[in-house]
Amino acid sequence: MQTSLVFTVAQSKRLIAKAVVQMPEVKQALAEGTIAIGYGTTNAYIVEELLGETIPKGEYVAGRTLPPGMPGHYLGSGKYPEVILKQGQRVEGKRCVEALAEMGPGDVCLKGANALDYERKIAALLIGHPTGGTIGGAYGTCVSRKIHLIIPVGLEKVVCGDLNALSVASRRPLNHPKVGAVSLFPFTGTIVTEIEALQLLFGVKAQLYSAGGVAGAEGAVWLLVEGEQEQLDRMLEMHEELSEEPNLEAERRG
Repeated sequence: MQTSLVFTVAQSKRLIAKAVVQMPEVKQALAEGTIAIGYGTTNAYIVEELLGETIPKGEYVAGRTLPPGMPGHYLGSGKYPEVILKQGQRVEGKRCVEALAEMGPGDVCLKGANALDYERKIAALLIGHPTGGTIGGAYGTCVSRKIHLIIPVGLEKVVCGDLNALSVASRRPLNHPKVGAVSLFPFTGTIVTEIEALQLLFGVKAQLYSAGGVAGAEGAVWLLVEGEQEQLDRMLEMHEELSEEPNLEAERRG
């Protein structure tokens, strides 16, 4: 049996967050180890699901993509502290990169992405920071210490082409003098999109088969979903609940 669903960007972020907190490795790290949650809007939703409270999601960001002419501070200052949980308790005064230096196998790092090559299971981040930002300081540590790197990322970020090749192209030194190209940093880990989220939560098989929208549904995705009626009934019930999820709006200030 099959059905189809539309998820707005905000609904997708909430769906992915609900799935990530149910992952066995996340549950184990929450009970026995450490979870480091890097900045990112999808990760802000995960923070809410883990803490059971609302946070200013617009503040839980580093880089951000906004409409032309809108200053970055309209979304938020980005000063909300990164969330580190050790055996379920929040660790104050530490950044994600600092926490990773003390983490190891069984621990979890969560980092979102700006681009996704779904077929090859490679994600990438746009890098504006001169030393690579959070991913620049975290990726090598995650690999060498065997920390479980989970990449929550919506299907709106799917790009065509090989991200490794695109990364090489983005790093060419001949940039326009006024507006240079932003470098792309590819990385790998356990990718969790809406497809994986629905499988984790309901055991169904989902496929992306259309995308886009208007009037607040820009970036939305259409999913074709197969499963038993009972599975689909539970999924549709949750989808109805997600209909109340508001879009993450920029606050025009200053």
